[in-house]
Amino acid sequence: MSPFTFMSASVDDLFILPACNEDLQILVRDKDFLLVNKPTRLLSVPGRHPQNRDSVISRLQADYPGATIVHRLDFDTSGVMVVPLTKAALSHISKQFQARSVSKHYTAVVAGLIAQDEGLIDLPIAAGEGPKYKICLQTGKPSVTEYTVLSRDTQAGTTRVWLHPITGRSHQLRLHLQAIGHPILGCEFYGGEHANAAERLLLHATDLGFVHPSTGEVVFVEVAPGF
Repeated sequence: MSPFTFMSASVDDLFILPACNEDLQILVRDKDFLLVNKPTRLLSVPGRHPQNRDSVISRLQADYPGATIVHRLDFDTSGVMVVPLTKAALSHISKQFQARSVSKHYTAVVAGLIAQDEGLIDLPIAAGEGPKYKICLQTGKPSVTEYTVLSRDTQAGTTRVWLHPITGRSHQLRLHLQAIGHPILGCEFYGGEHANAAERLLLHATDLGFVHPSTGEVVFVEVAPGF
């Protein structure tokens, strides 16, 4: 059964999202930023529907009024996020994301046994119907993902992979893995017959590295997935 409840045919929010009862874990408190571990099925920012207000930023702003979003994780994706607390930190970290100098890696469990131990997926992504996106060679924006196999479960017929998105398109990792025939387990949008193979989307933002906006030192945080 879908975790969403259909509401109407309006162009914005068509769904009321289920409540997230998991805590947002604060990993690091710095005067310039917070590093947090987002649980699955929590928005990064509030949705437009009044019942979709719960999010990473709304939870944090109750105690940290200066908290702002500089990047997002999908509703179903768990893992590490950095949340700037000042305008100067927001500007500094935002420029790092724009320059693609921020280091970020994800862990996923996918259907099937990936044959190659590592590889690169270079397939352009375009907007699709509704909330979905699609691979499109004509209109898609350049999208590149590197992957490394961490382990293969021959009995379950699944592969655990380490993912490095060179670009940051919406749904990039889900689409790229689907495109090579190995959809992420639990992916409602692109998982096909494997959409219900897990209780959640098995995709986790495992680590994040960037330059501290005040000290210039490298900041790195890593949180193992809960699957």
